[in-house]
Amino acid sequence: MVIISSINAKALSYFKSLQARIFVLFILVGLAPIFLMKYVILENYASQSVEQKRAVVQSQCQQLVEELSESGYVHGEKSKSVDRQMKQLATIYNGRVLVVNSNFRILRDTFEIDEDKVIISEEVLNSFLGMDATNYNYDEQNEFLELTIPVKNANTKETEGIMIVSVSTEDVNEGRTALGNTVWILQVVLTVLILGAAFYASRMLTKPFGKITRSLEEVRGGFIEGQEISIPDYTETKLLAEAYNRMLKRMKVQEDSRQEFVSNVSHELKTPITSMKVLADSLLAQEEVPVELYKEFMGDIAEEIDRENKIITDLLSLVKMDRKSSDVSVQETNINALIDLILKRLRPIAAKQNVELVQESFKPVTAEVDETKLTLALSNLVENAIKYNRENGWVHVSLNVDSKYFYVKVEDSGIGIPEESQEHIFERFYRVDKSHSREIGGTGLGLAITRSAVLMHHGAIKVHSHEGEGTTFTVRIPLRYVP
Repeated sequence: MVIISSINAKALSYFKSLQARIFVLFILVGLAPIFLMKYVILENYASQSVEQKRAVVQSQCQQLVEELSESGYVHGEKSKSVDRQMKQLATIYNGRVLVVNSNFRILRDTFEIDEDKVIISEEVLNSFLGMDATNYNYDEQNEFLELTIPVKNANTKETEGIMIVSVSTEDVNEGRTALGNTVWILQVVLTVLILGAAFYASRMLTKPFGKITRSLEEVRGGFIEGQEISIPDYTETKLLAEAYNRMLKRMKVQEDSRQEFVSNVSHELKTPITSMKVLADSLLAQEEVPVELYKEFMGDIAEEIDRENKIITDLLSLVKMDRKSSDVSVQETNINALIDLILKRLRPIAAKQNVELVQESFKPVTAEVDETKLTLALSNLVENAIKYNRENGWVHVSLNVDSKYFYVKVEDSGIGIPEESQEHIFERFYRVDKSHSREIGGTGLGLAITRSAVLMHHGAIKVHSHEGEGTTFTVRIPLRYVP
């Protein structure tokens, strides 16, 4: 109820006069198209610029492709003229040119680093299959445009090879930035005009929100059904009442969720105790218990105690994750070393499961993280990948980084996750296969803990999986922590 009272005070303060409402309405209606205009202009400029660049590069490459075919270059014949033209093309566009023969082997690389290697990609396969005359791919983030052009035999018209041209699109982004600065100036001018008009119009109309004020003040005590308010006098008051009612409904949903969580916790904690009770009663009911049966039952009781302990440990971890961000102990951490330590701890488990654990780090990464919480999150992902894998399977853990984030990808060859379950796997106590999860000791809290730890770092986690084909979790964490 303290929350409701606080919201009521803010709402009454903000909407105490029609003047304030009209002013806000004018701002929202007036400024939204201005900011949308900037987005449309810049996106349209970028798409047109990339398309024009693609057309120009493709046109310039066409003659070179014909020379590749006529000179027999794709069959291993050397041509200084062709080499020179490819080098010039790569230099002009600050890019790279590859020539691939019908065996998917790179004959020529203007970077001179991948020659004689094999390349197989969707675009290359499509070109050899004749599905498209020219394939192209634009990577906005890395600022390059890649064209895959087939080299056809002049007589048979069959594809004998492929020329792959990658060109820089840095100039497109620079042009977009310059255009964005111009549009920003226009935005400032229009915003000033909109604010002036909104202020003038809001001064023309004033009307107190007496009725809605009384309705809000009548809401007292705890959450009770039937406290919804209805003020259909005006469109504004009707919308505000509907928003308030939606807030009450959300509070009811949160209360139901809390009760369900308490119920789940009670059930999960009670199940191992019930099992231990049954086992103990069975032993007590027999006067002379064989040593073998006694050991078997005591072993089962020990397993149930371990299971109870794991549930309690996971619950405590989850409670810590639910605290405020001020509880995060952030420090500069070597992420490569952290992942090395995690995999070192889990290799015995992988070896026991006969699962190959592979690690790949592209660059050294140092970031501001809570080492304890991040270790727990990543350990859960890797341990799940091992436990829910197949015999003789594999788990691939890779680390990469860009200017703002580092990325940890955990891939496995395991049993996969059904599509209908993927949106629920981060919920507390949710299990895709309850029988299998209990068999390997799962509590249904691991992924909930992982998600909470990632969100605590203002990161994101995504899952991609096909049942029977394995699962990939991708975690993105900012390099610099912002409280």
